[in-house]
Amino acid sequence: MDDQELTRRAFAAKQGDTEAAAAFVRGTQRQVWQLLRHLTDESSAEDLTQECYLRAFRSLGSYRGRAPARTWLLSIARKVAADHLRRRKRRPQRADHPDWQRAAELAQPRTPTLLDGYALRSALSGLGPQRREAFVLTQVLGLSYAETAQVTGCRIGTVRSRVARAREDLAAQLREQEPERTAGE
Repeated sequence: MDDQELTRRAFAAKQGDTEAAAAFVRGTQRQVWQLLRHLTDESSAEDLTQECYLRAFRSLGSYRGRAPARTWLLSIARKVAADHLRRRKRRPQRADHPDWQRAAELAQPRTPTLLDGYALRSALSGLGPQRREAFVLTQVLGLSYAETAQVTGCRIGTVRSRVARAREDLAAQLREQEPERTAGE
């Protein structure tokens, strides 16, 4: 669903159209989840996605359409992620108790494409939050630099710089991991 259609659905949902609200969620849910997964962690992404939609529908009355609805929603998702990370830092952390079944599953051999995907996710988690955010929004979710600038509240040049530096950092991290990956195969 394109941005124009999503924005139309958001305005219809604002007027109480529940079918339009459901279509809006269906049209954006995957991107919201992907952004939250990359900004936080996979285990929290689903709950944070729900929190994002709760916030969005609560504030839908104040949505004026100055930016496309997708951009507006992703900026809410970004704030949800930031709030989650702040809360997590304030709370005492529990010690992790490994789950034997999960550990056994992780020890199973994987296909190279899964390893590559894991290596990329691992490398993404090593980026600073601003670079990771810019990279995920533009390269994973496919937003333009202008849309990413609206979501993050910074200039397009800053977005371009963050993406370029993220690419350099990712390439360096993946080059460092290459000997480890080929030795384990």
